[in-house]
Amino acid sequence: MPEEAPLPHSKPLSTHFENRAGLQEGSSPTFREPLDPAAHTNPVPIAGRAERPLPAHVQPPGASGNGAGAGRDRGRMGDGLATVAVGRATVVASSFFCFLVSLPLHCAGQTNLKSPQDIQVYVVNTNFTLRWNYTGNDTNLTFLAEYQWFEDFKTNGTEWKELPGCQNTTSRECDFSSAITKYYDTYLVRIRAQRGQEVSPWSSTFEMIPYLIAQIGPPDIKLRSTNGAIKIKVSPPEANQVRKMWTDHLSFKYNVVIWENSSNAEFRSQSIFPTDIIDDLAPDTTYCLKVQATLVLEWKEGLFSPIRCVKTTRKVNDLHCARNVTILALNMKFYLHWNNQYKQHVSYNVQYLIGYLKKLHDDYSSKWLNVPGCENITDMQCNLSSIITATSGFYYFHVQAVNEYNKSCLSNEVKVDPLITNEIGPPDVKVDVSDVFLHIQISPPGGAQGEVMRDRYDLSYRILYWKNSSNNEEEIKMKQIKQTIGTVSDLTPATLYCVKVQAFSEVYNKTSPYSKEECIRTPGGKILPLIILTTFFIALIAVALLGTLLGFTLYQVYNKIKYVFFPSCQPPLNIEGFDQQPFRSIYLPATEEQIENCSVIELIVTEANQIDFRDDKYSKQSSRDSGNYSNDDDISGHKVSEETLAKEVG
Repeated sequence: MPEEAPLPHSKPLSTHFENRAGLQEGSSPTFREPLDPAAHTNPVPIAGRAERPLPAHVQPPGASGNGAGAGRDRGRMGDGLATVAVGRATVVASSFFCFLVSLPLHCAGQTNLKSPQDIQVYVVNTNFTLRWNYTGNDTNLTFLAEYQWFEDFKTNGTEWKELPGCQNTTSRECDFSSAITKYYDTYLVRIRAQRGQEVSPWSSTFEMIPYLIAQIGPPDIKLRSTNGAIKIKVSPPEANQVRKMWTDHLSFKYNVVIWENSSNAEFRSQSIFPTDIIDDLAPDTTYCLKVQATLVLEWKEGLFSPIRCVKTTRKVNDLHCARNVTILALNMKFYLHWNNQYKQHVSYNVQYLIGYLKKLHDDYSSKWLNVPGCENITDMQCNLSSIITATSGFYYFHVQAVNEYNKSCLSNEVKVDPLITNEIGPPDVKVDVSDVFLHIQISPPGGAQGEVMRDRYDLSYRILYWKNSSNNEEEIKMKQIKQTIGTVSDLTPATLYCVKVQAFSEVYNKTSPYSKEECIRTPGGKILPLIILTTFFIALIAVALLGTLLGFTLYQVYNKIKYVFFPSCQPPLNIEGFDQQPFRSIYLPATEEQIENCSVIELIVTEANQIDFRDDKYSKQSSRDSGNYSNDDDISGHKVSEETLAKEVG
């Protein structure tokens, strides 16, 4: 930065003769005689540099602007005037001494040369040019420049150095490319004019960071006309240079401007790869073009290449070539379709190229690969889903047709950027209804691939629902959601509602067709609670009846078991110990009783005269007794037994 030149009175007289009468390098003093002390309140800059204000003891009376201090100012007026007088004498003496001693040197470089103006630095690739203007009418001038380098963001730069290529030049520009090697550091540049021993003050300082002000240079291009098209090959800027401003040449994108070489030409601009083919051109026509390299991420546009012109040829029209090659893609399923005008036998090979290979500056013609399942086919379609498996990157496809004479022909190339080329299909929808809510469940488009599409496209859903009635003026309502489950409220009871859903992606500006309409009827208004209440009471009564029946059944079973196995009445003592036989239950099997009775009867028949019938009656009665042992029953039983036995004996 320019340094300040001290006032003449602020240094001893001897210092004015060092380095051309004591001046800082590049300064040009102006000696003024202060006719009035007030002149020091607003000192005039010396040679474009700001002067420092006078010391307080030199300030004129009242300079403080404070009325209260006027007395003090008047008190010092004598000292101030004395100091001014001393300064005036010093200036006069120095001027006289300068005139006597250094008259041939114009008083130590004092000159009327002006400083250069409008300092600019132009950077194209690694070529640096310094340009300036000079407004004076002086002749026989030369210019010299200096620079300062701030390395790695340091606040203190190196000393000012001579700028190579910009010393003693007579033109208004110079090339200093050899001096700059660090393109991300800060540099300062200044320049001044000189004529013999006279030098002008230094110009204002130009500050720069080379990479930020650099322009991209023009690329080199080569053209070749082939089959009605133009094949172009672009070499990046700085392709053959050792020192490079742009180290990543793969980041370049190229724009071409092409037009017919005629008076009413229309300009056409398009993006191209380093090696590309420009088609859709008129045959036998001269086209001119120029190419520009850009760095999109850094918002830098380069200079256009020199204009090149070439004449196109006629395109060979082979009937067996595949034509109208198109891509049909839905829900990440990709198909290539084409047709031709050839009626004879033709086989096809579908080939693909990974997109990034086109960004390279190499020939990619040998890097095309065949699509599996689409080799030597006769159908005019090919499933590309086995190749396009990733959603990032892009691909190129073309069709090679081979006729019965083994003559081949390549179709035009088609580009596939999966997420851009693909179209979104309609989602699947299921609808359910509750009391006052309509529940909508959405399946993303693509079925099993739905998750991929939902995540990559960041899908949202647009739900349309309306009352399906005879009134055509029913309002269609819309609701947008991000989730795959939506709910619609404020429904009218006992009404048929219809729903359809559309998927869309704001990021890719894509929308799907609407799904099929799904309709469902809402339940009635006041009837529904009554139905629910009635159902509840019917269920409650049924449970109560079932419980009662089950309880009664269990009670009866319990009584039977208790009566059989745990009877409440015991037989009389005389029966309990009769004939020393244990008491038997009346529920024992009847066959066992009959066998026992028969044996007893036979015994009675054979020995009737010897057996006491009374005793036998008791025995037989005891075997048939039902368990009631009252005296009346004993007597009646005894009589019946006697009559029966008498008949059997008689």
